[in-house]
Amino acid sequence: MRLGPHHWFAERLLAVVSGRRPVHSLLGHTIGPAYQQLVNLAPTEQALRERLSPVVRQCGRFIPGPGVIEAFARIATGDRVTAMAFRLEQGPDLRWRCAAVEIQGPLP
Repeated sequence: MRLGPHHWFAERLLAVVSGRRPVHSLLGHTIGPAYQQLVNLAPTEQALRERLSPVVRQCGRFIPGPGVIEAFARIATGDRVTAMAFRLEQGPDLRWRCAAVEIQGPLP
């Protein structure tokens, strides 16, 4: 079974907001305000030492029109659950890029 681009982005976004990957690893995969949103969400070094490893528990999507995916992911960190929503837009080169990210609940 082939997973959609929203699964790939959910894993990469989680890696950035949990500190496992640097923000700049998504530089070519973001547009608009999404990169700055990730900079603001990325943890500090102190926070990295205090965190458990979060995992994507569920990832879903809604397609409001051609070339757009509005996706969500449920993130589990121990017994805590965090919701992550993001918007993907397909460019003229047919590559998907993240246009917005929002996290509700404790940062993963």
